[in-house]
Amino acid sequence: MRSVSTLSVVLLATSASATSSVITIPLTKFQRTGTYLKGSPDADRARAAFLKSFTASGPTTVPATNLAYVQYTTSVGIGSPPTYYNLVVDTGSSNTFCGTGITYVQTSTSIPTGEAVNVTYGSGYFSGTEYFDQVTLAPNLVIHNQSIGDALSYADFEGVDGIVGVGPVDLTQGTLSPDTSATIPTVINNLISQGLIENQVLGIYFAPSTNYSDTNGALTYGGIDSSLYEGELTYVPVTMTYPAAYYWGINVTSSTYGTHTVIPTSTAGIVDTGTTQVLLADNFFDMYLKAIPGAKLDSSTGLMEIPPSSISSMQPLNFMIAGRVFTMDVAAQLIPPSQNTAWGGATGKQYGVVANLGSNSGEGLDFVIGQKFMERYYAVFDTNANRVGFAQTNNTFTTYQG
Repeated sequence: MRSVSTLSVVLLATSASATSSVITIPLTKFQRTGTYLKGSPDADRARAAFLKSFTASGPTTVPATNLAYVQYTTSVGIGSPPTYYNLVVDTGSSNTFCGTGITYVQTSTSIPTGEAVNVTYGSGYFSGTEYFDQVTLAPNLVIHNQSIGDALSYADFEGVDGIVGVGPVDLTQGTLSPDTSATIPTVINNLISQGLIENQVLGIYFAPSTNYSDTNGALTYGGIDSSLYEGELTYVPVTMTYPAAYYWGINVTSSTYGTHTVIPTSTAGIVDTGTTQVLLADNFFDMYLKAIPGAKLDSSTGLMEIPPSSISSMQPLNFMIAGRVFTMDVAAQLIPPSQNTAWGGATGKQYGVVANLGSNSGEGLDFVIGQKFMERYYAVFDTNANRVGFAQTNNTFTTYQG
């Protein structure tokens, strides 16, 4: 790794002479009007296929969010004085960049590195120039000499200014040129190295949206916020199965829908804020689909369509993780009909948030736990202990209102 000198978002910050403090700044769910979610299932599947293609040799491409769909953004200041950018929070990628909306503004703290940066995502990309620059996450949480990509060419980043990548650092390898072997310290890496946080821990709180622009999420850098979850956290080690192990990958021991088996044995997948839905390997998804009478894949949207007559008899979808059951109740499995237009769906139909991965199980990445799951459970990404944690929130169990 190259070294350099040096949601509400909740930042557990420290300094050499100060005790820990919690700082809260807005984290906004990014949504738009119109059919902005149409094609999201295909984009999620494209992203999953991209994740599975990563190898340890460090390719020139890394996975990240397709930004034409629902995402959470946080306001990040870059430069001095800072220009503020709306950046998508992504645990499935690790490069941080801006310029896809508001252009990158160079100031006295902007240092060109002489490197080009090029990252291709599931169905989009950005390429441009790398700088070291000052990054402001909160007024008293300022990173010096953070790698920033200035996006000079890009696609599929409508409505936002870039990404703050909080995935594993190895995902940055191969994204620079000519230094293709380098890894780039992430925001989390630099928060640690500059003494701004004590632990490489990221806590994420999402919630179901009630309108087109909800400031209803929270990030915790450097620790967890116990006020955002209920009960105890359950931790599961990062999987040793590749390619899931390159990311925030975990093992699900089993999964059931009511009395029907969906995932019969322990299998590896990933936890990813950059994926909107919950994706299951095609053979697992088929078992889930067949357990709901009359359910089918809608060819025009790529979504699962559930007959109105089957909704009242729907059952919980359960995932066994580290010996504990994590339930997606009926409300968690369904898209509110008021959002049908946004997803490109038809009025009066009922669609689901669970979708097929695009390949069968047995390839080392058999599911993706995306944003719709994390709207129901608090999630912790703990680099220090190489583990992922989940806990219930006040959104875990709700009543479906169709």
